[in-house]
Amino acid sequence: MDISVIDLRERDCACDALILPVTEEAAAGQYDYLGSAAVQTLKKAFSKKFSGKKAEVLLLPAPQGFKAEWILLAGLGKKAEVTAEGLRQAAGKSASYLKDNGMKKVALSCKIISSLKLKPSLFAEGTLLALYSYFRYKKEKNGSTLDNLIVLSTPSKLLKNELDMAVTTASAVSFAKDLINTPSNDMTPTHLAKAALSLRGKRLSVRVIERKDAQKLGMGAYLAVAKGSHEPPKFVVLEYKGGKGAPVVLIGKSITFDSGGISLKPAEGMEKMKYDMAGGAAVLGVIKAVSESGLPVNLVGLLPATENLPGGSATRPGDVVKAVGGKSVEIINTDAEGRLVLADAISYAKRFRPRAVVDIATLTGACSIALGGEAIAMMGNDSGLLDALKRCGDSVYERVWEMPLFEEYKENLKSDIADIKNTGGKNGSLITSAFFLKEFAGDVPWVHLDIAGTAWVEKEKPYIPKGASGVGVRLLLELVKGM
Repeated sequence: MDISVIDLRERDCACDALILPVTEEAAAGQYDYLGSAAVQTLKKAFSKKFSGKKAEVLLLPAPQGFKAEWILLAGLGKKAEVTAEGLRQAAGKSASYLKDNGMKKVALSCKIISSLKLKPSLFAEGTLLALYSYFRYKKEKNGSTLDNLIVLSTPSKLLKNELDMAVTTASAVSFAKDLINTPSNDMTPTHLAKAALSLRGKRLSVRVIERKDAQKLGMGAYLAVAKGSHEPPKFVVLEYKGGKGAPVVLIGKSITFDSGGISLKPAEGMEKMKYDMAGGAAVLGVIKAVSESGLPVNLVGLLPATENLPGGSATRPGDVVKAVGGKSVEIINTDAEGRLVLADAISYAKRFRPRAVVDIATLTGACSIALGGEAIAMMGNDSGLLDALKRCGDSVYERVWEMPLFEEYKENLKSDIADIKNTGGKNGSLITSAFFLKEFAGDVPWVHLDIAGTAWVEKEKPYIPKGASGVGVRLLLELVKGM
């Protein structure tokens, strides 16, 4: 989509549809300055069909004297309750509606948005996110596209930068979604590594640690997950050097297909286990956005990529392996594989002497049971980092909910024959999975994000189409921008 900024009156903008955001209170009077014909059209709409409620839309023929063909009213809800997220949702609903009605060139009136002290870039972001589609495997593509968004405002460098960042962010989310939505036969660890390598640039280096090198590094926990698959594992390391000081390390669980291994999952719904690399995809999306925007930070991304499959050489329940650093792990359940690959990645991250480590993973079914599809479970050992992620989550509406890491949970992970076991059973499994990782993080500032309930959307939301949500990209990008 092409986004342009033009200082032009609403009535003088030639386009398929002119978008007028409105709040509920005195909604019909918010555009009195547009002239009597427009006022009468809006009053008629508000008296019969439209109230300005959040994410409500209504398409009307443009009044006489307007160069637009149509007017789209986009509801923001009650004036006192309008938020950045409300504007994103209004944008998403508007974009989807206009696309479905064959509109290609639309314009946005910014006067109400500015009066609410909100940014037009939020509307642009919601629009771009809503227009995502994935048709790679369909013979017949959806021919309807929304090609052009004209922002009716005074051009400025600040507005341009904000709109550019909205485009960069939405592009990063779409990149992550494409990776997640791709079936596992076309998104193997090798394919994921190639996607990472495609991001290489002047400040961004990418290298792939192969199985033999991982063995030399002592990555026994990570490699235990890979043993049942014929696909070679790929431990991907991305280093972006754009600033000074210690880097932030982002680790994304990258199981490109998870059958559960010997502890086989039920057949129902297993086809969605292609999404088990959503954490890795989110990390790639963040690094793509950081690299393209040239943010002055140092950032490392780690993707421990493999498949988790049963087979003659697969790891068995009861096996004991050694992780990086020599800690022994008794594997009770091979379907608790994500924490194994993350454990070695967290230990590997320490070589970068990071200021912070954040891992993001579709880790536990218990996360979905506890929080549904509305929040990311968060646990960690650093209050400053936890608080920063809370603020970022609220800002971009990828909300996090902190769970406790009480020392008593460690009892659940005690093994009779090893230093630790990889699962403590069903009770408290959301928390014990994170406590397992905490044992490898040690004193490094660390936070774990479980996105099992939010990484896949069964029913579309205002700016999130059904399928992969791309969750984590905007959250972590906001964190990195703040750091």
